[in-house]
Amino acid sequence: MTDDHVVADQGAVFAFLADPATHGGTAPVVRIDTHGAAVFLVGDDAYKVKRAVDFPFMDFSTLEKRRAACEGEIAVNRPNAPDLYLGTLPVVEREGHLALGGPGTPVEWLVHMRRFDETRTLDCMAARETLGKDMLAALARAIAEAHHRVPAAPADFDVVAELREIAADNAASFLGAPDLFPPAEARALADATTQALAGCADLLRARASAGFVRRCHGDLHLRNIALIENRPVLFDAIEFNPALATCDLLYDLAFLLMDLWERGLKSEANMVFNRYLWAMDDERHYSGLAALPLFLSLRAAIRAKVGAAALARRNGAGRASAEAEVLAYFRAASDFLSPAPSLLVAVGGLSGTGKSRLAARLAPGLGHAPGAVVLRSDVERKAMHGVGETDRLPAEAYAPGAADAVYARMRRRVDLALAAGSAAVADAVHARAAERDAIAAVAEARHAPFLGLWLTAPVEVLRARVARRKNDASDATPAVVEQQADYDLGPMLWRQVDVSEGSDAALGTVEAWLRQPAAR
Repeated sequence: MTDDHVVADQGAVFAFLADPATHGGTAPVVRIDTHGAAVFLVGDDAYKVKRAVDFPFMDFSTLEKRRAACEGEIAVNRPNAPDLYLGTLPVVEREGHLALGGPGTPVEWLVHMRRFDETRTLDCMAARETLGKDMLAALARAIAEAHHRVPAAPADFDVVAELREIAADNAASFLGAPDLFPPAEARALADATTQALAGCADLLRARASAGFVRRCHGDLHLRNIALIENRPVLFDAIEFNPALATCDLLYDLAFLLMDLWERGLKSEANMVFNRYLWAMDDERHYSGLAALPLFLSLRAAIRAKVGAAALARRNGAGRASAEAEVLAYFRAASDFLSPAPSLLVAVGGLSGTGKSRLAARLAPGLGHAPGAVVLRSDVERKAMHGVGETDRLPAEAYAPGAADAVYARMRRRVDLALAAGSAAVADAVHARAAERDAIAAVAEARHAPFLGLWLTAPVEVLRARVARRKNDASDATPAVVEQQADYDLGPMLWRQVDVSEGSDAALGTVEAWLRQPAAR
């Protein structure tokens, strides 16, 4: 943050909040600084002060604006984190001294929060440990629930104009810092962004008309998600500029996907991506994926721009490291807009062959970021019946006619994803030749490469695997495996993969096939 962004001296207030005596004890006070706030942690409490700064995208230049921002932060965050956001408090001057709340003249305002373990924000966790699958699935559901709650944008909100303004501000920031951002690369990124936005404009307006532009979180990256009582909690949503937080739902999600992807957590990004699509359960989001490369690029560019604005506070080795990170985001913004081939992989096999595991392992490496859309028949079937993913369905849900409807739904969504330029993986038994032909025909109609995989293993191995399953979308039992073993599969034109040692063992072979021209 450069000095010209700071419009008032808050040193006295910061010193007051950093003093343990202010909080009635000797416990140390931990201070955390960002470009827009200073947070003071003491005991079970956290006090967040808006910095007196004036950025093009954030104006906290007056006491009244900071008070309004504090109240706004409470309002937009309580729905997602009701136990964290306690209220606003003034720092007042009383009898020549500063005090926290009570009578007196307000000299500053702050957000009062319940403190949580600051080492349990997901950025800190990602730096030291694996982000578990169950937690990531819960995170995707939490985001979907938040998106269902928030109100739609006003009818006169122009989503394309807002994104155009963001892109222009990004470009001006990059071109205004030629010592940091190579001018030729900055111009190329600006041109590519303009072209991508023009190509998506009609889609974005249609999504706005459908109600998919809403008052979202706006700053949904790993640092603004905490694991509290083993539950991912979204916090610190944008309050200072409602227009920045009013956006397409997929643009809101894209910040988190970009953050995971750029940290090298590509499998995690793909899992959150697909779990979110499953949780939203709306086919129109598959068509909306045509805008995802633009959304990811804009999010990376914003991270680069904001990081560049904070470089003035860094020096020495810390500055060099921060500059490298800023440049990495800048170049990622270009990479996200690079074309990537669309393709379809169909994974078939009897229950217990590890179709879903192989699909999940393959998906992050297919197509553009954050990898392939995964359509799983077991998940689609549960959604069609309006039950939870691990709730068991009655036998009639698996009757031939019911299965046909599930496969048709899965193929329809695969087709929408391919039409949007995404890669896709279709995960289902595909025991009948007609089912295999039908999914291959989806790729053919979209002129997309296709690879069909048929996983095999001895029946006794499959029985044992199915018997060990827990908390899975599949309702298959060992008895089902026995029934499937008698299926007449018809002509098998798909590439057969022996998964007797597990689908992980076959991953390298499949990836080698994918590097060759895919053939049915």
